[in-house]
Amino acid sequence: MRKLKLKEVIGIMKDKASQGKAAILSKRATLSLLRATGHDSFTPPTRKDLSTLLASGDGSRSTAAAAMELLMDRLQTTQNSAVALKCLVAVHHVIKHGSFILRDQLPYSGGRNHLNLSKFRDRSSPVSWGLSAWVRWYARHVEQLLWASRTVGFFLNTAPESSSEVKVSGLANGELLRETEALLAVVEGIGEIPDHVSTEGNKLVAEIESLVEEDVVAVLSEVFVRVNEFRERLGCLCFGEVVELVYVMNRLEKCKERVVVVEKQRLWDSVRELKEKVKKMEVYREEQKTVTTHRTTKSDRFDLKFLKSLDLVRFPSTRLL
Repeated sequence: MRKLKLKEVIGIMKDKASQGKAAILSKRATLSLLRATGHDSFTPPTRKDLSTLLASGDGSRSTAAAAMELLMDRLQTTQNSAVALKCLVAVHHVIKHGSFILRDQLPYSGGRNHLNLSKFRDRSSPVSWGLSAWVRWYARHVEQLLWASRTVGFFLNTAPESSSEVKVSGLANGELLRETEALLAVVEGIGEIPDHVSTEGNKLVAEIESLVEEDVVAVLSEVFVRVNEFRERLGCLCFGEVVELVYVMNRLEKCKERVVVVEKQRLWDSVRELKEKVKKMEVYREEQKTVTTHRTTKSDRFDLKFLKSLDLVRFPSTRLL
């Protein structure tokens, strides 16, 4: 039998001390949460312990709040990379599978780095140091996932594509661009995944990669819905919106090589077709006005000037006209 190193013994003692304290203060859910976020650097939380955490959202709001408070306190106070990663896995599961009450307890300040892990460093061992990069990256991914979910109005991977299509058809152009950019930020962040050399064969890292891969599919599905919506309403965009749309599509295309999802080839085809349509639009800005190359009568120019002064000129979708 392998002898435990001193740091491993200390880690076990800390876990047992936390479990002992939790046994006095709370019930089985808290003990399961502590077991799920132990100091083992190579094994992910068990499905049983994660299910117990999720079940805490089936009761009262106070029970759900207590569970999330303990989880976030553990995440914010630990200096152990394995514990931090497992806490993030638990938060990720709450985002993906938690009840409304449990999700409502998720920390969210509306800004960047609200998990405050961008400077996380665990220098206790080479393995821990390698996992530290994953803590910083994974925390940023969870933050961006929360941000995108708040922006689109629902937690990603929870709404069918058909309902998303109905929702986006009623958005103003600015809102549609804002949602697309929030989703794009998630995709760009995933493309910055840490190097695998120091963590090869680590089951905890493999579990994280599996969860994030599911996010890629869900996020790109939502992006696809919005790209198609832009194709429908392209003629209703003002010059500034067209410029911003092209900028967003260029950023999205850059993700194609970094985030490979075979079944999303139709997304890249739609992006290419949308950009080609934009290129055919002879739209220019002259003296802070949007004009086209076709000739307009005095009456037309009056109508355009009048309509441009109204937000209603940016119709939610041409499918509704």
